[in-house]
Amino acid sequence: MDTRLLEILVCPLCKGPLDYRKHRSELVCKPCRLAYPVKDDIPVMLEGEARQMPADEE
Repeated sequence: MDTRLLEILVCPLCKGPLDYRKHRSELVCKPCRLAYPVKDDIPVMLEGEARQMPADEE
């Protein structure tokens, strides 16, 4: 994942910062508890494609 792209991407819902989790290939918004998939190095920033994170997952 390009680090320059990571610097400008934000959560489409709350406009907050995202954390890249390389081991799961996803971008995580902690306040919204959503994990957006990264497929072939392309982030899929659609709420319908995001994984809802369980309360016990950080």
